[in-house]
Amino acid sequence: MFGVTDLKKGTLIKLDGQPWKVIEYNQKQMGRGGSIVNTKIKNMLDGKVIPKTFKGADKIEAADIENRTVQYLYNDGVKAFFMDNESFVQSELDVADLEHELKFLLEGMSVDLQLFDGNPVNIELPKNLFLKVIEAPEVVKGDTSGAVTKDIIVETGYKMRAPGFIKPGDEISVDTVTGEYRERKK
Repeated sequence: MFGVTDLKKGTLIKLDGQPWKVIEYNQKQMGRGGSIVNTKIKNMLDGKVIPKTFKGADKIEAADIENRTVQYLYNDGVKAFFMDNESFVQSELDVADLEHELKFLLEGMSVDLQLFDGNPVNIELPKNLFLKVIEAPEVVKGDTSGAVTKDIIVETGYKMRAPGFIKPGDEISVDTVTGEYRERKK
């Protein structure tokens, strides 16, 4: 069981028999009345996002989620397919539910598949991934008025901002939560 202060972004909880993921968290102190927590939670089964407010004394049940390492195979535009590395059983998830995650997935990559009651509901990416830059335009010389950034494209097709010194062929670390550049591989 979680208390309201245990809820953080990414926490998996169970409400009305269904798994939910906290995607936004904001705690407010209410003087003598204790605190309230305003959250946005995402249903792991149907993808619906709703606001939910918890009061200081509320107890929230943790979702019983099993993680299993799988290999990303491919997606056909409707479903994304994964294979269990030990049993070779294939699982599928709707591409619409993985819109953010697909920006960072390469065929053959290992990820954690999250199962609720034995059914796949989500994937968990590593916090940081190294991806190869395939497109990066040259920066105009002499522009030193601030931090020079430019649009680049990494090998998954994801377009992002990166420092001006990044060039095609570089491997960069990307934060999979925010989609932002972290560092160049040394």
